[in-house]
This record gives sequence, structure tokens and C-alpha cells, in this order.
Amino acid sequence: MNIDLTESIRTYFIMGSNNSSRDPVQIVEEALKGGISLFQFREKGANAKVGQEKKNLAQQLQKLCRDYSVPFIVNDDISLAIEIGADGVHVGQDDESVAMIKRKCPNDFIIGVSATNSIEAVQALSDGADYIGVGPIYTTSTKEDAKTPIGLEGIAQIRSLVGDMPIVAIGGIKLEHVKGILNAGANGVSVITAISHADSPEIAARHLTRKL
Repeated sequence: MNIDLTESIRTYFIMGSNNSSRDPVQIVEEALKGGISLFQFREKGANAKVGQEKKNLAQQLQKLCRDYSVPFIVNDDISLAIEIGADGVHVGQDDESVAMIKRKCPNDFIIGVSATNSIEAVQALSDGADYIGVGPIYTTSTKEDAKTPIGLEGIAQIRSLVGDMPIVAIGGIKLEHVKGILNAGANGVSVITAISHADSPEIAARHLTRKL
């Protein structure tokens, strides 16, 4: 798959089986129909699947993404990402280093890194990450260990330091926030509950895609 990251991270959906009471496969398919441009499989936290169950779900969702020509990224689990031939991985500050991941993974693997401040963002750029997930922008309840929100000012500051590196914003983002986030310098937004908890994930994804 030929991936333009600046475009792919525009409507970035993150989800695991514990982010909704509904069938995750159905939700992701609806989101793909609605136009999401990248999907991150984040299977962690309370009641998350592990082992073979986790792998089976990952492969189901990966196949769906391939059917829609949408990149499939695995959160944190580098071994799983390599095993199933994902398009890349996304890691946090406490996960494996970019240098270590590059040694393990194919050359064309996408490596995304979370950054909660400008120091971490500059380090991700220096380490050779392909894009940065910056945030949280607003208060979020999805991540139990979420840091203090950085707001639009945080996005603007990070953009001023990392040049044209692709940036995707995350954390408590709703439809009405999109314009301000893009104006602050992000290339796209990543959401979890805005789609996974929607009455119609397809409509929610479509509205988000149109706004972007």
C-alpha cells in the first residue's frame, strides 16, 4: 500500500474491543464506510483481549482495513504488528524506543510516537518517527493515565518546533474542535469514543471526514 501519511492521519480512528459494548468488527466496518483514513488497533486496559483472541481480532480488523485501502496500525504490540504484517505501530513514551523498533521492523513500517509536550515531540522527530500523536488536547476519560491537556497552544508550539512532520491531535476531541485544531497546525485528528460510542459510527465518521 502506497501511504501518504499527511493524508492518512487526517481522520484517524483508534479502537479496541473494550471501547464499545457493540461488536468491534461491525463498528470498524461502519467507520471505514464513513471514510476514516487510518485505523489504530489499541487493545489494552480493562477487559481487553489477550493472546490468540487478540490476534484473531487484529487480523479481522486488518482485513477490513485492507478491503478499504486504509492503513492498519497496532498500538504498542510490536511483535503482533510484525507477525500479522501490519502497516506500522504506534508507541508511547514508556514503550520501546524508535531505534529499537526500526531494528526489528521492515523498512517501510510506519512508526508513530505519542508526545505530551514539545520536548517529547522534538525527541520523536530526532529519533526518526514518521508522525507524532500530540495530546491530550482536551480532557479525556478514555486513557486512565492521560496527562494534562495541552490545548491548541500546545499544538501550535509543537508545530513550530517540528517543521512539516505529520502531526495528529488526540484527546477529548469533538466535531466542533476540528477547525481550531487544524488552524493550530495539526494535519488531522484521532478519536476513539466520538466514533465508537456514536449511535451510527458510519455517520459520525462521515461528519468528521467532511469537517476535515
